[in-house]
Amino acid sequence: MEKSLLQSTRMLPCAVLLLTAGSKEAKDAMTATAMFVAESLPLLTISLAKSSTCRELIEKSGECMLNVASTGQGDIAKKLGATHGRDTDKFQEFNIPTEKASKIKAPAIAGSYAHIECKIITSHQAGNYIVYLAEVVACKVDETKVPLVWHNNKYFSLEKEVA
Repeated sequence: MEKSLLQSTRMLPCAVLLLTAGSKEAKDAMTATAMFVAESLPLLTISLAKSSTCRELIEKSGECMLNVASTGQGDIAKKLGATHGRDTDKFQEFNIPTEKASKIKAPAIAGSYAHIECKIITSHQAGNYIVYLAEVVACKVDETKVPLVWHNNKYFSLEKEVA
């Protein structure tokens, strides 16, 4: 069966990332997409809509946190993916617990599988999006958690190795 071009983007399985940006004074969270560019110098690309509050906070601070969602965070991921705008404190509205990051000011979301702290190197406009090239400056993993993945507009647990 042939899929539409819009549906083609949903065919790529990906980690569920809860991006946070900002500091104590102003912060925001949203779902985001990212992929690794290099491992030896840990580089990632991160794509955000130009209209997002997180993009504005990243432009000001030059940093962000990628929280790799765990299976217990599907509800938070759905809410952050569906909620846009500057008038809602998503941390308070959705009761999102946070932790302090080790090298950046953006908060970490407690209960995540991993916290990946990033410094922005450069950005590129792509239509209505900004694609950032970011260097990972710190990373913390909770091996007791299981990562959440997204495929075909659904969430799945990533817990069984098959090959």
